[in-house]
Amino acid sequence: MKKTSTRLADGRELLYFDSRDDTVRDGVDRRPLDPVATSAEIRRDPLLGDAVAVASHRQGRTYHPPADECPLCPSRDGRLSEIPASDYDVVVFENRFPSLAGGSGRCEVVCFTSDHDASFADLDEDQAGLVLEAWTDRTAELAELPQVEQVFCFENRGAEIGVTLGHPHGQIYGYPFVTPRTELMLRSAAEHREATGRNLFDDIVERELADGSRVVLTGDHWVALVPYAAHWPYEVHLYPRRRVPDLRALDDAARTEFPQMYLELLRRFDRIFGEGEPPTPYIAAWHQAPFNDPGRDDFGLHLELFTIRRTSGKLKFLAGSESGMSVFINDVPPETAAERLRKVASE
Repeated sequence: MKKTSTRLADGRELLYFDSRDDTVRDGVDRRPLDPVATSAEIRRDPLLGDAVAVASHRQGRTYHPPADECPLCPSRDGRLSEIPASDYDVVVFENRFPSLAGGSGRCEVVCFTSDHDASFADLDEDQAGLVLEAWTDRTAELAELPQVEQVFCFENRGAEIGVTLGHPHGQIYGYPFVTPRTELMLRSAAEHREATGRNLFDDIVERELADGSRVVLTGDHWVALVPYAAHWPYEVHLYPRRRVPDLRALDDAARTEFPQMYLELLRRFDRIFGEGEPPTPYIAAWHQAPFNDPGRDDFGLHLELFTIRRTSGKLKFLAGSESGMSVFINDVPPETAAERLRKVASE
């Protein structure tokens, strides 16, 4: 992999990740851009103790542009985009409309491919592996920033999820705090360690492998399973068999196997609801340990993949119980979801 750093016309950083070491990147952003002006701030809820990012400048962000005006496509045929090059493998750049900025963290965009009409599931294993390297690189780089406590790599796919740009891409958030969801996991892991002397993440994987009813896919270095108390109709967690706190700690064997496992899961997601159905909307989220938490070494890196579609043509809405009280009601038993995901395996 070769990494090339450059700057966009407004000063934002852009990084090319290329599979070939001899690739030369020398394109210049020729757009007349004004400096990025953000108004992001973090506010604490005194009742719940969690954080809310207030970012009014995001109201003006790009919204469902036509394909020939996509800002994530390469710059070609006289049309200038966020990526100055006429083609690329994987690109990461600072978000022009960040939810977090400056002392409040950092937001980046990850373009998985230059092909506007593709999806992550369409990538080959080498390209998917390059995306993994980009995620790992950004985790390592953002870990060095004093304002970043935790790095979150994720993808939103589908209009039903709220995606405003159709080009295959994801995002990376460098939070200036430990997120509430991660704090809950750390607390549960600490309580489990105190009660049993064992690691919670290891015990979850061991229990699911022993039971088998919720296991979707297994490899030499990864395990994909539907959690016992899944929140979403179709939800899969992908764990490395060797527990590590974050992407930086994955060994070469796990990195090599990951693209095969993850691409298969994504392709199964697109087959859940049968032939003729539109692509399945999903969120894919990497859960990594915070950098400075005392429970960091007990945390288990994993990826959570889920869809808000509960059946053909119907979505799972977060209504009164979910939105008002954070109590999820799942219409699909996890064992049924796992069985369905096993049945739609690639031939």
